[in-house]
Amino acid sequence: MLHVSPSSLVLLPAFAKIVCEPGWKWQKREKPMANYDLFYVWSGEGEVVLNGRPYKVGKGSCFLFRPGDHTSATHDPQKPLVLTYIHFDVNEQVDIIPEAYRRLHEVVDFEYLLSRYVRLFLIQTYAAEEEARLVLKMLLIHLLREDNEGPVERKASNQLTESIHEVANYIRQNPGIAHRVEDLAKRAQLSPRYFSIKFKEMTGMSVQTYMIRTRIERAQHLLMHAGMNVTEVADALGYRDIFFFSRQFKQYTGKSPSEIR
Repeated sequence: MLHVSPSSLVLLPAFAKIVCEPGWKWQKREKPMANYDLFYVWSGEGEVVLNGRPYKVGKGSCFLFRPGDHTSATHDPQKPLVLTYIHFDVNEQVDIIPEAYRRLHEVVDFEYLLSRYVRLFLIQTYAAEEEARLVLKMLLIHLLREDNEGPVERKASNQLTESIHEVANYIRQNPGIAHRVEDLAKRAQLSPRYFSIKFKEMTGMSVQTYMIRTRIERAQHLLMHAGMNVTEVADALGYRDIFFFSRQFKQYTGKSPSEIR
């Protein structure tokens, strides 16, 4: 479902976040599942049987049931399941589908999206269906990402990604500073060499190129919207040589600063 457009997701009225009653059970039906069902366990303990295979479930257990699946479930009445389920269809060809089951460990973002989906329909929210399709697509992407990263890789990747994104944001917030790679790497608590390698992997450009592009983007904004002239912009962004600024600006934008202004 990676390449499925949000507009192709057909939202069905069967969705909720519920606390299952102590005597609750999900009987296996003669007819198989007719649509997709995103099924998530917030808390409690129980067992879900999918196509004859049993799964012990608890907090973070997440299924994506598919059309044709046979399902059933029970739970511990002393530890009742708290569930969110979202039924939906897809009206275009599906390519990559998330795995049927996984146990999520990093649940904050996923649970926020689930809550957001349900809340959209509690009252008559403007453009609720449009937003809900986007939220559902984000949930599916989250599952695909989980399926393609191992637990150890995921934890390290999350920490590293946060560090690199924080530094990238810091550069963007302070475009006029002549940042040194050594200082940025220290901020990310990485060696300069490893920081440079991972920064390029995650942003698609070297640290130096990212700094220049960020500075030029800020220069464009100041020239177009702040009423500053070329000399003032160059000075504000730390350029000591206005001719070097103009040459670099044209190299990245295709136009001279005076043309932009």
